[in-house]
Amino acid sequence: MKEDTTTVTRTSERELVVSHTLNAPPHLVWEAWTKPDLFRQWWVPHSFGLNLVSCELDVRPGGEYRLAFLHEGATMEFFGTYLKVEPFSRLAWTNEEDGGQTVTTVTFSEVAGRTLLVVSNLYPTQEALESDGSTAALPEVLGQLEELLADMGSGAISEGS
Repeated sequence: MKEDTTTVTRTSERELVVSHTLNAPPHLVWEAWTKPDLFRQWWVPHSFGLNLVSCELDVRPGGEYRLAFLHEGATMEFFGTYLKVEPFSRLAWTNEEDGGQTVTTVTFSEVAGRTLLVVSNLYPTQEALESDGSTAALPEVLGQLEELLADMGSGAISEGS
């Protein structure tokens, strides 16, 4: 039986932190977060019925990302700017939304050959935190990431595939 390694903690009125331990080294986890061909394989929760039709990641400070989803005939887009890019250890970016700007910071820490992943979302207001449903999807997508990482570690997925 697989242990549940995901915790969700509200650290303030405006911040949620999700921690998850992945059975892969930080450099593989980093690749899955920064390479569009890998990112698109795990980021969308399968249970949501969304189709990721476009995934643009310019992973550098000041670089932008744009994700476009098709759902029930409508296109939804999510976009923002990378603030910090510290290879194999930290990513931070903005999420541009109608209600203001959320800043997401992800850290990758090696613990005994595994990766402790910590995702922090700092919302512009308490109301924005309360209305955001994306954190609820994180356990599912992190499980999908775990599956992708297992394939990457076994050689089933090669770099650039």
